[in-house]
Amino acid sequence: VWIRRSKVMTGSEWILTRFGDDKAGRASHLIVAIFAVVASIGFIAYFFEGAGKFMTVILPWDVSLTIAQTTLLNSEQTYALLIIFFTTIYTIKGGMFSVVTTEVLQYLIMVLAGVLVAGYTFYAFTDVEVNQLIPEEWKNVFFGNQLTGFWSGDYQEFNRLIDTQGYKMFGAFIGMTLFKGFFSSVAGPTPGYDMQRILSTRNVKDAAYMSGFTNLVLFIPRYLLIGGIVLIGLAFIAPQMAEAGAVTGNDLEVILPKVINNRVPVGIKGLLLAGLLAAFMSTFSAFVNAGPAYIVNDIYKKYFKPVASDRHYVKASHIASFGVVTLGVIMGFFADSINSITLWITSALYGGYVAANFLKWVWWRFNGWGYFWGMLAGLIIATLQFFLDQNKANLEAGTLMHELSEIPAIYLFPIILVFSVLGSLLGTFLTKPTDMATLKSFYTNVHPWGWWKPVRDYYSEEQIEKNNDFWLDMFNCIIGIIWQSSMILLPIFLVVRDYNKTWVTLAVFLLSSLILKFTWLDKVKHLETSADDS
Repeated sequence: VWIRRSKVMTGSEWILTRFGDDKAGRASHLIVAIFAVVASIGFIAYFFEGAGKFMTVILPWDVSLTIAQTTLLNSEQTYALLIIFFTTIYTIKGGMFSVVTTEVLQYLIMVLAGVLVAGYTFYAFTDVEVNQLIPEEWKNVFFGNQLTGFWSGDYQEFNRLIDTQGYKMFGAFIGMTLFKGFFSSVAGPTPGYDMQRILSTRNVKDAAYMSGFTNLVLFIPRYLLIGGIVLIGLAFIAPQMAEAGAVTGNDLEVILPKVINNRVPVGIKGLLLAGLLAAFMSTFSAFVNAGPAYIVNDIYKKYFKPVASDRHYVKASHIASFGVVTLGVIMGFFADSINSITLWITSALYGGYVAANFLKWVWWRFNGWGYFWGMLAGLIIATLQFFLDQNKANLEAGTLMHELSEIPAIYLFPIILVFSVLGSLLGTFLTKPTDMATLKSFYTNVHPWGWWKPVRDYYSEEQIEKNNDFWLDMFNCIIGIIWQSSMILLPIFLVVRDYNKTWVTLAVFLLSSLILKFTWLDKVKHLETSADDS
């Protein structure tokens, strides 16, 4: 709602409504564009890693490129390059209609695939067999400080993997995730297709409806599919991996294609592959479109060539698209696993994002230079973390650099956050505040809660109303977490045949939905519409 109230159409325009169009505002505008491009490159690297591993298991051919007994590209890399090349061409030439159509078809296919995979587990396993596969501690919503109970005996290799990847101290991991999640939620969506999706809605009401409805329609079919895949993997793939010994993170990343290729019936397999391919293409397209859009519109057009034909900018966009994809592929070559890129994006990169974007909502004194230096500090530390993580094998054991490289990215989040906060505060206090006219325009349009009293006092004669919804919003966040969690647990409990908890979770879902109806939905219905249509 706060984002859509700005009445602009792009994320880069949005940041100027907060900090103005002076040097400080343009600095914040530039760093947002840079972050969007870096994030797009990171996600393309993630797609490169994932697509290669997936297709190597699914397809039987060895397509490695070897010249003079020297392997230039292995099968994973060749498959990834081919998939990404054709998807990039589709993205650039397909246009908006094909992308939206693919999104809709992908959702329908994935819903059907989720139902069929979950249904297949009911056909393939009896309740007794499922209860033998699933330990009691997995059926408990609550958890201890450490993951120690299930992976024992024949599964010791999984215990070792949990230790090396930083998940054994599970209580600390969940605590850090919640800590990061709170700041990320208040910071808002990153400057990419998530923010663009909000800004493209018709009005404030539609933005709120879209945000809530997305979770409602996605979570249950998604976790039906995930629960079914996990159950099949536990039954057939996990014993094979444990027997082989020396389980690594890379082994876990091919469980999904192994389950699909070896254990899913042929008809469901075809549907599932079509759905996953559509999901890959639509998500990949979103990031390929997002990064170049910022390069062309917010960097090239604004600072280098403000006057040119539409044809020129389209060509520039094509070049930028290929450039972003190329950099993402290069980054993918250096990444050692899907998990390492995932943790870097969600913990390190976004860790540098949240501080500045948290402060922009709640603190009137925070200015464009504070935003610029806060984001830049976070980007620098996140980039250093990636290079340390990917080069840990080359670092001397016992050195500070080696010890830092061994820390999982999620546990580095507080360190990255501190550097980003420091950059934000120094940039803010060493420069002048944003002018009051800009702050007034932003505050009266967006109307966030936080420390905005000086702005209201400055315009005291206009009697600007204070936002008193902080505690209601926090209450809705707590209920919303319970609501979303129930939509995750409901299909999982159903798939693992824990029927008592399925009914309890369904009751929690219905009760939390009823509460949100009165505390959130009814309030959304009464949002103003006269000024926010565009």
